[in-house]
Amino acid sequence: MDPSQWTFLDKTFAGNSVENYLWFICILLAGLIFKKALSKLFAVSLFSLFKKVSGSATANEFHELLKKPFTLLMMLIVGYFAVIQLDMPWGVAKPGSRLEVLEQVMSITFKIALIASITWIFLRVVDFFALILSYRAAKTESKLDDQLVPFFRDGLKIIVVTLSVFFTLASVFNVNVVTLVGGLGIGGLAVALAAKETLENLLGSFTIFLDKPFTVGDQIKIGTVSGHVESIGLRSTRVRTLEKSIVSVPNKKMVDAELENITDRALWRVRFIIGLNYAIDASQLEAILSDLRDILKSNPMLDENPVVRFEHFGSSSLDVLVSYMVKTNEYDIMIVEREKINFEIMRIVKARGGDFAFPSTSVYIQQDNRNA
Repeated sequence: MDPSQWTFLDKTFAGNSVENYLWFICILLAGLIFKKALSKLFAVSLFSLFKKVSGSATANEFHELLKKPFTLLMMLIVGYFAVIQLDMPWGVAKPGSRLEVLEQVMSITFKIALIASITWIFLRVVDFFALILSYRAAKTESKLDDQLVPFFRDGLKIIVVTLSVFFTLASVFNVNVVTLVGGLGIGGLAVALAAKETLENLLGSFTIFLDKPFTVGDQIKIGTVSGHVESIGLRSTRVRTLEKSIVSVPNKKMVDAELENITDRALWRVRFIIGLNYAIDASQLEAILSDLRDILKSNPMLDENPVVRFEHFGSSSLDVLVSYMVKTNEYDIMIVEREKINFEIMRIVKARGGDFAFPSTSVYIQQDNRNA
């Protein structure tokens, strides 16, 4: 083909040739088309470095963690190489002009975004190592290692973010980091006062770790919150309630408030009052009490000394106290056994000709026969 036919590529619009615009578009399109393949290739290549220590964690899990941050990093790089194909107007901008300010703002924004994307990748790598540790911790009987994984993950993330912030200040804003760190000693007291709650929660997390009032998986009750501990972080403890919702309780409250570790209990106490109708006689009541004691003593899930007593005469019922201990620390098992016993109580009362009472009032009318 005659080279003269390509002269249209040299035509310029807004200071750039058609060829420059084509290169700009092609680079952007190539980045959009190949971003998934490049993301997968990057993840697989990086995963090979950790393969020996990955354990049960897979390359697909690693790729899912890195997909978004690496895509952001790749598009920033692609965008940079696409933009440099064009002659931007601020290349000839006068010092102090708006175009020069715009160039500086865009340059700073790009550098911050680039550092943020790389930081995001490091944070996801930390998540992957935490995933590896959690898989290994799940295979051990001890719950201590399950509790340590969130500490390792959150602590390492704080270090990564802190280093990223210092690097951003030094490379983007030309801040003397050494001087800044030295100055933090002067303002340390003010920072400590401003972050009082955060520091208290952090100290609370170390108290939980050292004192071990509970571990991951335990069922606890603190205040109005009751459920299983899912994770213990640097700031708060996540509890899965019986309603299956997640409640985040500050660690300061976990160590300051009265806390009941339900998992540590060996028995679960059940106590209630049965109200029987006044229509039954003493022999029927004695037979019902005897049958109830026999049922409770024969249940292998209950403690050996259940209590069944005719407690007192109520306003509308004969009140019978029933108290027993279920040999479990699991709430779900306790309510199943309680339900079985409740049905047995209903059958025994009916079989002995009795009935359950409900709140009622009896009115006795005395007839006056003096004028009869």
